[in-house]
Amino acid sequence: MARTTVHRVQVEFGDCDPAQIAFYPNFFRWFDASALNFFRKCGVPPWRETEKTTGLIGTPIVEVGCTFLRPTTYGDLLEVRTWIEEWREKSFVMKHALMRGGEKLAEAREVRVFATRHPDDPARIKAVPVPAEIRERCE
Repeated sequence: MARTTVHRVQVEFGDCDPAQIAFYPNFFRWFDASALNFFRKCGVPPWRETEKTTGLIGTPIVEVGCTFLRPTTYGDLLEVRTWIEEWREKSFVMKHALMRGGEKLAEAREVRVFATRHPDDPARIKAVPVPAEIRERCE
């Protein structure tokens, strides 16, 4: 089984639409926060530090999908379980399961890359091979 981390979320009133159901973009916000939490719990330094030492600025998403299974509403306490399902040369597949108790509310799949600033234009980014030391920390 892949290393899995848990990020806890409380659904707030402002996360919900007029029907009192959490508005779907918030799921992606919670998944993104859980992705950062995953790397922190694996001992990866903050991206602003890795940029100074290795040039890595983060792990932008290049593909994302989500299956919404059940609704959630304000006051609910949720867990986002996050793990890396697959490592590739310059990308990886990260999975998230949004849970309320033992009930799965949503599952998401992200393809992310490790990125540095492009050497010819620092306003652009460039995918780089998965750093071995980060992969080792996250397995």
